[in-house]
This record gives sequence, C-alpha cells and structure tokens, in this order.
Amino acid sequence: MIRGRQLSVRGVVQGVGFRPFVYRIATELGLSGSVRNLNGAVEIEVQGEPALLDLFARFLVEQRPAQALIEAIEEREIEPGEHKGFLIEESASGLQPRPALPADLAVCAACLREVHDPNDRRHRYPFTNCTHCGPRFSIVERTPYDRERTSMRLFPMCPDCEREYRDPANRRFHAEPIACSVCGPRLELVAAGTEWLARDDDALRQAAGALLEGRILALKGLGGFQLLVDATSEPAVARLRLRKRREEKPFALMMASVEEIRAHCELSDDEAEALASQAAPILLIRRRAVRAAAATTPLVAARETAAPAAIAPGVAPGNPRLGVMLPATPLHHLLIEACGRPLVCTSGNHSEEPMCLSTPEALQRLRDIADVFLTHDRPIVRPVDDSVARVDAGSLQILRRARGFAPRPLPMP
Repeated sequence: MIRGRQLSVRGVVQGVGFRPFVYRIATELGLSGSVRNLNGAVEIEVQGEPALLDLFARFLVEQRPAQALIEAIEEREIEPGEHKGFLIEESASGLQPRPALPADLAVCAACLREVHDPNDRRHRYPFTNCTHCGPRFSIVERTPYDRERTSMRLFPMCPDCEREYRDPANRRFHAEPIACSVCGPRLELVAAGTEWLARDDDALRQAAGALLEGRILALKGLGGFQLLVDATSEPAVARLRLRKRREEKPFALMMASVEEIRAHCELSDDEAEALASQAAPILLIRRRAVRAAAATTPLVAARETAAPAAIAPGVAPGNPRLGVMLPATPLHHLLIEACGRPLVCTSGNHSEEPMCLSTPEALQRLRDIADVFLTHDRPIVRPVDDSVARVDAGSLQILRRARGFAPRPLPMP
C-alpha cells in the first residue's frame, strides 16, 4: 500500500550536499516525491511502501553527508500525490526565515586530483569545488541557499558545468559554487600602483615568483585578503612586520603537507588529523628543537643538506609553538606548490584593523604593505578569517572560531 510523508529537516542541511543525498537514497529505494530548500530547512515529500518510507527516514540520519548537522526532523503523513520519479525542486521562502548557513570547507581530495591532472578540464583551476568542499558562508547573500542567492550568481554556468550540475550521478549535482576556467572566477595580478600585470595561471606563477624574490603578496583568499611572504626569509618577514606594524605577535604559517609540518614540528596523530580536516584550522603546534651540532660524517652532512629550510626567527620570536595550517583552497595549494617552501600567511590589514574584502579596498588600504596583489573577481559577501585551535589531551580546543567552523551552531546545555 502506498503512503505519503512530508519531512522537514532542520539544522545545517543547506550547502552540504543534502538535497543530492536525499535524491540518491530516494531513487535507490524506488520512492517518488520531491525535495527543496525552505529557508533554513530541507522539505521532503516522499511516497512509497511504509517499510521503505521507514528505511528512508532512517537513512536520512545514518547516512547523512559528513558536514550535515541535523537538529530536528518533523514528520507527518500526507496523501500520496501524482509524483513520477523523484525531483529536486526550486527553493522557496517561507514566513519565518531561520539562519542555518554552512561553513566554508577546505578543498576535497577529488577536486585536488582534478586540479593536478593535466588531462582534466579543471587542471590548475584555482576555484575548483564540488558538493563536498569550497566556499559557502563567505558567498551567501541570503537564504535559502541557492546559486542565485550567492555571489556566484554573477557567473552563468557554461554548458559543461550546467551538465554536471544537472547530473544526479555527478558529485557536482546541485553544487551551488560550481565553476571552471570557462565560466567561473578569474585571477588577476596587480602591482601596488594598480598597474595590471597578468591574468589566470600566468598571474599565479608571477605571484609565486614575487614571493621567492622576497616581496610581500596581498592575496584575495576565501574570506578576505591575506598577506604572504617567504617564511624562510628573515628580511622578508622583518619587512612585513615593519609595514604591518606588528612588532612581536607570531605570524601564521602555511605549509604544503602534513609531512612538511612534521619536519618542523612535533606533530601528534590527533594534530595531524585536525590539520587535514575540512575545517583546516591554524593549529598551534610545538616546534622541533633545532640541532646546532656540526656534521661529522658525509652521511650526516647529506642528511643536513636534505633537511627543510629553517623557519625565519622573526615568524614567532621566542615562542615554543608555531601556528601552522595546510592550504585550504586550490588557489593556496597551487601557490605554495609553485613556491616550494613554507609561507607566512596572515590577515590582510594593518594590525588591529579589519581585514580587506574587495580589491579596490585592498589596493587602497594595503598599498603601503604589499608589493603585488593576486586578486580575483568573485565577491566576498562576509569576512571569514582562519580558525585557530590547538589539541590538548586529545581534544581540539578552538581559540578563534571562524573558517571551517562558523557559522555552525554550538550545542548548549
């Protein structure tokens, strides 16, 4: 006997691939109906045999996407409709909007493989993302969460992206920030005097060259501008301190891999897991002791030659810990890979001032700090700084709750 049910799922269920997930389990169970975003909730109408409906409701919770957070499910019986198959419908606004915006997520392994694959159409594209990763909170203008309510509305999808977006078998099925080099945001390199220098991949390569020459780069990141320098160059770090007016407070570091971080820091398994998570926070980690003993054998000399370049003392003077993070976006991955060394990555501002969001603002406010600007044309809707955390007794303690965590709700007693 066919029954109908309506389920309203509340929590962090938009921007985390929840509707494609609902579509998949409904079609696998042979159920018909529809799913749509409704303010801060996902509304599902589904019909089929009662046993299959029970299984569907169980799978909603047990198999939900990793980044989804279900706070409540309201369920009621409805009359079966005339549905044929299962559809993802247009989102709708109700009378009582509730904020339930998803956090920005670090690039996933699948997207990163595409970025590094010379045969993929997104090879070296710095804004690659899918339903499992990419910008969310930093681009949302209003709810419910759909492309036309984000800053990605300025970039109409090309036929290839449109095809992926509509394909239920594709991991970019209803990925709202979907983009490629044909239709998505583009990079641009500008000198401090607003002189245009380069675009796209050439801009990225020239930016890496500037860093290796000891210059200061202002980078338009995910949630605001950042200031970058070569972390192994004491003159570059000192110049950044002088211009940013930041006398002693430690700078955050970005390194290319967990293995590279391990070469500089005493890294536990819990810390490695936190670094590689999709929140990708800055983690405060105890640095390794520097061995000053001279090499006495050719073998020891060879080992010292292969050792990583030392972090400049001015990065964190007198501090037993380093604040380190992994690249969170394809743009950061490509930039640090081109440099081949750790980079200082700090907020794009003068000390105690707000972070710059737009290119015109950065060119004005950071002109006495940065030598070059690597920017792009995707608007940042709200500032999102890097989260800062540490692991203590196996537990992650968040010291600054921002990218990767905000605006996910905090459970209270």
